[in-house]
Amino acid sequence: MAKAYLIDMDGVLVRGSQPIPGAQQFIERLRAAGAPFLVLTNNSIFTPRDQHARLKAIGLDIPIESIFTSALATARFLHSQRPDGSAYVIGESGLTTALHEIGYTITEHNPDYVVLGETIAYSFERITIALRLVSAGARFIGTNPDVTGPSEYGIVPATGAVAALITAASGVKPYFIGKPNPLMMRLALRQLDAHSEDTVMIGDRMDTDIVAGTEQGMETILVLSGVTSREESETYPYRPTRIVGSVADIEP
Repeated sequence: MAKAYLIDMDGVLVRGSQPIPGAQQFIERLRAAGAPFLVLTNNSIFTPRDQHARLKAIGLDIPIESIFTSALATARFLHSQRPDGSAYVIGESGLTTALHEIGYTITEHNPDYVVLGETIAYSFERITIALRLVSAGARFIGTNPDVTGPSEYGIVPATGAVAALITAASGVKPYFIGKPNPLMMRLALRQLDAHSEDTVMIGDRMDTDIVAGTEQGMETILVLSGVTSREESETYPYRPTRIVGSVADIEP
């Protein structure tokens, strides 16, 4: 029986707005082998449908149901904790759509949660509202802890950086849902109906992808097509099961 695969997106299948050479062929090999897979991303900006369209436009055909975002993981966590609750949200359609689909109300009037995700235009006014709500007792949730994200022009501030600003002003730390939180990995495994011992985690970051897979008891593969070099990987106290140049070198 073919192993299941959890695959990070940025640095593994795409780099900026371009596909990693051999990425589409790797996806085709997974399909031919009958290997279930999910593409994981901490990016909460896009819905799976939007992400599917964006990837297809650059030559990567990933089914909508095979895309799992930190926004989806966040929505499922909130639904399990407080069904039909309310939240004040800083984020884009990927996050707001996921919350609406689980029956959440988005409001700035006494919300159960303040939920922070990526956005293409952080507003000081909205950050101030979030700060005041968190200080007043709203539970603070971040879709992911990444402090920077990639863009065509270089790095940009991401959820973790803005969360740090709110934490510094309020004294309240958020609960982050995305990688490396094992919660996101368990939700992904549940969606695949797979067991960790029969699953491979592929990523380009030691501090999110590889540590998350390791802590869940998965086989892990570090690809060198993203942010981590072979030399940098040696500085961590845990090691990937394998290191390869890119997904082009992986045979399911």
